[in-house]
Amino acid sequence: MLENMLNYALFRSVRANRVQKQFLNCIESELAEGFTELLLRLMSLVLFLNMDFRRNIKNFRGRYLFRSRDDEITVAAVFRDNRLRVYDKAIANTDVTVTFKDARALMNYILSPKPDILGSILRQDVVIDGNFNYLYKFAYMAKHLQLMATGKA
Repeated sequence: MLENMLNYALFRSVRANRVQKQFLNCIESELAEGFTELLLRLMSLVLFLNMDFRRNIKNFRGRYLFRSRDDEITVAAVFRDNRLRVYDKAIANTDVTVTFKDARALMNYILSPKPDILGSILRQDVVIDGNFNYLYKFAYMAKHLQLMATGKA
């Protein structure tokens, strides 16, 4: 009850709707540059607002670093205490570091109907350093978020 009142008072649902629209526009326009950070920020808001989606990270701790080969894009995600914090800089001690050829490579991987990490690695679109299970968990959550945003989940 208190959480619902705080969400209402702080306009969290309004912010989530705004970010969701930006996310959908990004998908539809295939604008890949801000995709990773936008995806993580939307995921953070939805995790905060939606108890069902939050169950995906219950008692989960993980540190992710997403970066492009040319270091034009660097975004970090830290899952801790049933929350997601997003940083626009590199972090140390990551569980998985995903280095992708460009923003489009990561976007194509996450938004594909059946994400194929092995195919992405063989095409040298993505280089993974760390625990693959963390990447699979993130891909599952991103896909579920995409289905929620498009009204299919």
